Amino acid sequence: MNVKSVSLTGFRNFAEEKADFSDGVNVIFGDNAQGKTNLLEAIWFLAAGKSFRERSDSAVIGFDQPGFSIRADIYAGGRDQTIEITLPRGGRKTMKANGARLRSASGLSERLTAVLFCPEDLLLIRGGAAARRRMMDACISQLRPRYAEAFSRFNRAYESKLRILRDSREKPSLLSALDDFSGELARYGAQLIYYRAHFVRKLASFARDIHREFSGGKEELSLAYATVKTVKDPLARPEEILPALLEHQKTHREAEIAAGACLSGAHKDDMAVFINGREAKSFASQGQTRTASLSLKLAEREIHFAERGEYPLLLLDDVLSELDSGRRSFVLNRINGGQIFITCCEGGEISERTGGRLIRVENGKIMQA
Repeated sequence: MNVKSVSLTGFRNFAEEKADFSDGVNVIFGDNAQGKTNLLEAIWFLAAGKSFRERSDSAVIGFDQPGFSIRADIYAGGRDQTIEITLPRGGRKTMKANGARLRSASGLSERLTAVLFCPEDLLLIRGGAAARRRMMDACISQLRPRYAEAFSRFNRAYESKLRILRDSREKPSLLSALDDFSGELARYGAQLIYYRAHFVRKLASFARDIHREFSGGKEELSLAYATVKTVKDPLARPEEILPALLEHQKTHREAEIAAGACLSGAHKDDMAVFINGREAKSFASQGQTRTASLSLKLAEREIHFAERGEYPLLLLDDVLSELDSGRRSFVLNRINGGQIFITCCEGGEISERTGGRLIRVENGKIMQA
């Protein structure tokens, strides 16, 4: 799969621009705050149907623009295709493939998948659990449409339950609906746990080998999925996980009402990372955490390949400048195959090492170098 070209209208600081890409490495360079990451964000949109930087789609509409449009010519499924995403200001987002309207972002991920690696991901190990959940959710949603649907329903149930808990102090009658939303949260949460636990098991297999090679055989990386204590086997079927979640909710019901917060559920789960048997979040050095983060992201890419038989788009957003020469070389040597987009300030060296096409971005203008 690859993106052959993309046309942008009203997207961030691109008034009306077009870029043509190599099906190998594309090096997007230029000074800071010119639009390099904005271009990467538009490419991510083609696979995920949303931004990786904003919660609201409307936030990417350019200043003084009536809306945005992303149109791309891609090669996927053995044939040329087109994708178009539009959002008028104050309107609803429309996604189309080959002129036919898509009901959800899963229609995009059936054609394109992507792995994003940005400087914030170097804090993946030491950061909070939310960062590791985001990584799991982004990858699984692209590969498992049923997960994406369950995740969406889980979030709606969570927001509804949270509103009840927060407002029940002034309106105690709202608590009559609490158990219904708790049940819905547990039902969809059981599905999330099932998919996530199996994802972590597969990720661990790839990441272990990559990390061992990365560390010269000195370190062993392992992963474990952490969920509520009543769930003894997160790899079990969702219908087996559900009773354990309901049990945990029951014991936390009064505490949730008192706190006005959801204290039980898959929204608090984590992926624990261990290096040589010790939890990396607490004991790993800065160098070890960076190596482990790189191993996880490269392993994520391998999962896509194992699932689809082809590599996903790989988006490296200014991450190479954050690495020392050894880690930078390891990454560049590891990313053969598939289409790759690398943003940086100076593109000459990377282009020479990778044979990549140079694309300059300056003040919202895209120029083929």
